Amino acid sequence: FSSRRRHTRYISVTGVQTCALPISTTTLGSATATITFSSISSAYTDLRIVMVCTSASNTQDVYLRFNSDTGTNYSQTALSGDGATASSSRYTSGSRIIVNKLAYTSSTYPHLYTMDIFSYAGSTYKTVLTTALGDNNGGANAGTDATVCLWRSTSAINSVEFKLSAGNYNTGTTVTLWGIKAA
Repeated sequence: FSSRRRHTRYISVTGVQTCALPISTTTLGSATATITFSSISSAYTDLRIVMVCTSASNTQDVYLRFNSDTGTNYSQTALSGDGATASSSRYTSGSRIIVNKLAYTSSTYPHLYTMDIFSYAGSTYKTVLTTALGDNNGGANAGTDATVCLWRSTSAINSVEFKLSAGNYNTGTTVTLWGIKAA
């Protein structure tokens, strides 16, 4: 009990206190192409996923899919910037969520990606807010992205899959799945 309480995080969102509990953490002991969380409990209100990763090669996109759905059921709108320019992009009928637009993965410098999945167990379409932050020590392919996404399915999310556009996630990549409960 004391160990679990130590990792509990309390957040105030729009005046309502919520409780975040770690459901699962994966730290790669060897390089892999896919990271999956499966059998996700429906006991929470929302999910938060935090990934800190490097990849075998630079400039890879991080892809996100729910329940192994490869259909054209994903849409997103992104705002991106790299310190010199800002841009926006939008697509509908995609086969996955692209978590990053400018904050591509790096083989050297860990990048931070967060995903907030709202009402993941409900019977409505699922809204996802992603942020991607990458700095290559002043080098190329660094940026910041904020994206709002929609998964057009009324199924509860019970698995989440991360894949790169090419290659593997490096050893040491860490992904934590958090469950959010209203207090």
